[in-house]
Amino acid sequence: MADADRFSSLPFEIKIHILTHLKIKDAVRTSTLTRSWHHLWTHLPCLYLCNTRDTLGNNWIQRAYHLASSLQGPIHWFQLRHYSYCLLPAGDSVFIQNLLDLLHQKGVVKMLDLYFHSNVEEVIRLPSFHPLYMLKLWGCHVGLPTGFQGFRCLETLRMCFVRISNDDLNLLVRTSKNLTSLVISNCYTSGDPLSLDLSLPFLRHLEFRGAFTAVEKVLVVSAPRLKQAVIGLNYVDYSSQNLALMMLLLVTSVTTVYSLELSFDVLRCFSLVALPFNLTFSCLRCLKFPLNVDTVNKRMCDAFLWLLRSMPFLEELTVELKIKHYYDQADTVVIIMKELLVKKHDGFACLERTMTSVTIKMFQLDVTTSIPIIQFFLLNAKVLKLLKILHVGGAYDASVMPSMIEELQKAEVTSSRAKVMISDSMSNKCFV
Repeated sequence: MADADRFSSLPFEIKIHILTHLKIKDAVRTSTLTRSWHHLWTHLPCLYLCNTRDTLGNNWIQRAYHLASSLQGPIHWFQLRHYSYCLLPAGDSVFIQNLLDLLHQKGVVKMLDLYFHSNVEEVIRLPSFHPLYMLKLWGCHVGLPTGFQGFRCLETLRMCFVRISNDDLNLLVRTSKNLTSLVISNCYTSGDPLSLDLSLPFLRHLEFRGAFTAVEKVLVVSAPRLKQAVIGLNYVDYSSQNLALMMLLLVTSVTTVYSLELSFDVLRCFSLVALPFNLTFSCLRCLKFPLNVDTVNKRMCDAFLWLLRSMPFLEELTVELKIKHYYDQADTVVIIMKELLVKKHDGFACLERTMTSVTIKMFQLDVTTSIPIIQFFLLNAKVLKLLKILHVGGAYDASVMPSMIEELQKAEVTSSRAKVMISDSMSNKCFV
């Protein structure tokens, strides 16, 4: 077997590198090869464990602990993913805590990824992994130990469906000064409403979204290097003026970004409050937001125009049209949009000088309610090069396309270089 094993003569580092690309169960099986492979897997610097029905089984956390304790050196990268729909037994949280403590004892943990499809109810305390540069948490109930000193090397923090106290969340973010990417999605605090102030000198990517029942304040106090932001709330009361003020405060605190995605009903939300007309997103080049045409009113159109006016250098715009109206409401929606939008608008720097690309996304290809917003850009965007109408989602309806093309042929176009493209992502059909 020694002659047949052509890899035995490879250097130790190369063989370890080979093992890192195998599943852990396959890496363990290499011990049955020649002597040079015996227990070589115990020198792995990484451990990626995934529990499904066909892998670790019922005693998954005990087996994970056994595998981690079998590794002789420090574990630099550790990933534990539990995809079972069954609720975790109460005792498993103790084993998870013991596993994290073991990783801390072993030393240099640089990447930690914990994913639990069924939320862990008991609190898991995060040890102070000082070299940690990437932390991903999903479905955990986490807390910080007494005397927590922070993750001084942490660059990426991603928290999804995580339960954490407001104090611990602020402490975790505040002590991670080297963060370049921060994602807080569908997290919820224990007791107090969420209140978060962000002062991160190296932050470049911020994502804040989810279904929050109690949010007091989220504010970017200082993030001079912030380039990309995604902001959104789901299942919230858009009639709440307090919520609208909070979201306006958050959006207007990220004026340094290059790319901004607003994944909530921004126009409906901002129609409830007075908008600061002296605000300028001087660095913004790309904007994406949804437009729910069912609830269109004058104040929503004013909010739409405010967005464009406050972004003088905007180059690329993506609007997701959401249409759920009944047919007897369609005429009213179209009348409002035509009266307020389909006319010449002056004083918009982005429309006059920089906006070259507009994408209109529709999950339902609807001619009646989409034409006014399309006509607005064809009429007002003076340097427009491409207006793309993208149908995503449902089945392609060939009967709608002739009506869409007919309406577009009637539209007044200002830019001499403008090209209109209608694309269907499901059928791969494209009309220019």
